[in-house]
Amino acid sequence: MKKVKVLYIMQEIAPYLKENPISYIGRHLPQGIQERGREIRTFMPRYGSINERRNQLHEVIRLSGMNLIIDDADHPLIIKVASIQQARMQVYFIDNEDYFHRKALYRDKNETFFEDNDERMIFFARGVLETVKKLGWPPDIIHCHGWFTSLLPLYVKTTFKDNPLFSDAKVIFSAYDDAFEESLNPNMIKKLKYDKIKDSELKNYKKGSYSGIIKGAMEYSDALIMGSETIDPELSKYAESCKVPILGYQNNDSFINSYNDFYNELIKDIIE
Repeated sequence: MKKVKVLYIMQEIAPYLKENPISYIGRHLPQGIQERGREIRTFMPRYGSINERRNQLHEVIRLSGMNLIIDDADHPLIIKVASIQQARMQVYFIDNEDYFHRKALYRDKNETFFEDNDERMIFFARGVLETVKKLGWPPDIIHCHGWFTSLLPLYVKTTFKDNPLFSDAKVIFSAYDDAFEESLNPNMIKKLKYDKIKDSELKNYKKGSYSGIIKGAMEYSDALIMGSETIDPELSKYAESCKVPILGYQNNDSFINSYNDFYNELIKDIIE
């Protein structure tokens, strides 16, 4: 039987960040799926609040050094890695001095939403996919968690769609109750078009609103999971309209088995 490869793209993972519903799943789901015989790779941003010494992060020189161009500016891509020893699980971190060395995650000390969150999302999305290309590791499933990962389904199905590493991958997006009220920088669309993404492919992303980017992620996903018990009714309705498999909210006692069964159904043609 083929060993299924699952790529996890996480907004947050405990213990690197404080525990919440997303970081809890980020910590336990990859481990649980690996223990069920899958091969995994797990990525998250290297936020400035993550203590590198305490968590024993180190740079992976062979994967670092590429420059990603966003809005005509070069941004060096640095890849770091650490291990959660008790889980026997590695985590890859996408790092860049301009985007991820500040101590806060998404807002400054005055609770103001970072103006460059759009570029941080673009850099993270492209950084993950470029790193997987360097690894030469073709995922069967790409599972994205949280709004900060909402550009990944778009990139997989547009800019990277002809790359044989990704062309057959099934993309799953997990939606959570993690909304923000602000809008992303309106120039985000221009920056995305730089990556040869057509205007017609960006309709959901144009407002830069939380609901817009989540709808965009849903539009480009092959399956959806409701990661929180309560999801905005507008988004739940949109998810239904996408006509893809949907897994409803699973409590913490059973979610790993439920997710594993959901994966099996989604890729049954390659495991049978």
